[in-house]
Amino acid sequence: QVQLVESGGGLVQPGGSLTLSCAASGSIFRINAMGWYRQAPGKQRELVAAITSRGSTNYADSAKGRFTISRDDAKNTVYLRMNSLKPEDTAVYYCNADIWRVGMPAHTNYWGQGTQVTVSS
Repeated sequence: QVQLVESGGGLVQPGGSLTLSCAASGSIFRINAMGWYRQAPGKQRELVAAITSRGSTNYADSAKGRFTISRDDAKNTVYLRMNSLKPEDTAVYYCNADIWRVGMPAHTNYWGQGTQVTVSS
């Protein structure tokens, strides 16, 4: 089986920074795209940023210029560096990855359990 475990969430003041990490573990052959989503109370889950296996990135308009997604394939880990945080960034942040498991004929999409980010003074 495969697991995605997020870390790095917490409480931060407006204008502050946080770095989220998401490590994939298990019987992994290859990881394709990885990404971060978020869901605020009463709202739908939305894409924040994504990165392909070749390193191409995609950001939500709200994240452009403030957030940076990166990955370390040796560690099966994706990161989200968040700068200039705003109260409206408050949400549960979820890691997502498209993973080929060892011995399986196709890739499967996986989600992490989520990590809370609260931006408040």
